[in-house]
Amino acid sequence: MNASLFEPLTLRETEIPNRVMVSPMCQYSCDAQDGLATDWHKVHLGSRAVGGAGVVIAEATAVEPRGRISPEDLGLWSQEHADALAPTAQFIRGQGSVPAIQLAHAGRKASTRRPWEDGSRLVPEEEGGWTPRGPTDAPYPRDEENTATTEAMDTDDIAEVVEAFVQSAKYALDAGFEIPEIHAAHGYLIHEFLSPVSNTRDDAYGGDFEGRTRLLREVCEGVRAVWPDDKPIFVRISATDWLPDQESWDVPQSARLASELADIGVDFIDVSSGGISPDQQIPRAGPGYQVEYAETIREAVEEDIAIGAVGGITDATHAEAIVGNERADAVLLAREHLRDPYFTLHAGDELGAENAPEWPDQYKRA
Repeated sequence: MNASLFEPLTLRETEIPNRVMVSPMCQYSCDAQDGLATDWHKVHLGSRAVGGAGVVIAEATAVEPRGRISPEDLGLWSQEHADALAPTAQFIRGQGSVPAIQLAHAGRKASTRRPWEDGSRLVPEEEGGWTPRGPTDAPYPRDEENTATTEAMDTDDIAEVVEAFVQSAKYALDAGFEIPEIHAAHGYLIHEFLSPVSNTRDDAYGGDFEGRTRLLREVCEGVRAVWPDDKPIFVRISATDWLPDQESWDVPQSARLASELADIGVDFIDVSSGGISPDQQIPRAGPGYQVEYAETIREAVEEDIAIGAVGGITDATHAEAIVGNERADAVLLAREHLRDPYFTLHAGDELGAENAPEWPDQYKRA
């Protein structure tokens, strides 16, 4: 039998060999806190390409130094950064996968320690930290002893960030990536502008839906203008803030946004959720707990745009059902790819799919 999971997905003129994607996962592994990719990134991402995934997306990669979540985060703000990433993109492509990279700015959630070094704690300037920036000077809510001074961005600052995303996209193209994913989720800068929880501005970048979505639309327009017409652009969103008792970002707004992004030239919406506030209330976080949002958005959007589901997808049968039942056009797996770099190859064996990717010759004797 053929499995829906292994049918190719064509976006513009880019053919993705199957519907399994490696979700971007921060590695916090730049040795010198300079944002330059290392052998860790090449081996980590390359092994998932060997594992058969159709798209391998590099972690949230900062478009400027202040856009890093942690000092050890990956960056892409110079030709040196592009050159450091080029061997990784080349290796991914050489294994038959499509190399992608998530372009990001951490906003007011920046300058924190790595997760295994108490990621909730801020990094002071004397240890390599910096002052985060956001839509207002309201910091991300933390305990009183761990609250960052946050700079409110003016319109010149916003224009600089838009240009940083555009320049980073150019560097991504130079490095050999075929897809940029713009990170507009998880409480980072662009999501901070989208959500009324964090965006209380009263200028052209705040207030109503059009104002709050303006930054993302400008970033997408700028990236689309420099990205080849035959190559797709992804955007990751948080479908909901998980804050039912207050005005916040929600699924209807996400569906409306997806339509507007399709008109701009975005080709794929990667549907995640949450991250804007520690007060979020997730009623359940079991297998596929976010798939319903991808499905809802897919059904609501009339424009030609593909939708990806992510979150708690951990086995082949579930992934096949999501794609086969047209709940989403593709599935993105994060933690499962940490547990099993060869998830896609194992899924092909489990499903008995004749159209599954083949194991590398070097591994077949096992």
